[in-house]
Amino acid sequence: MKSLTDFEDLLREKYGEKGTAKRDKFDANSLAFRLGVMLREARREANITQEQLAQKTGTKKSYISRIERGKSDIQITTYHKLVELGLGKKLNVSIR
Repeated sequence: MKSLTDFEDLLREKYGEKGTAKRDKFDANSLAFRLGVMLREARREANITQEQLAQKTGTKKSYISRIERGKSDIQITTYHKLVELGLGKKLNVSIR
């Protein structure tokens, strides 16, 4: 069996140490992707379309689509509005 490497080691090898430009860009894109996946899953669980979510929150369907695909840098206030007003769910943020 080959020696196992943890995920952080792989990230360092491919993108560099935390705090470098290349790694910071990867981390930001990764966060946008994860937020998009969580929004899409919550929207589907609520059984509403992107269009319905956009109408409830005063945004556009194309914007919801970009968020769900991880292609938009979203502000926490906008994410809060989408989750709480649009989906009727509670957004919890923690710092560890």
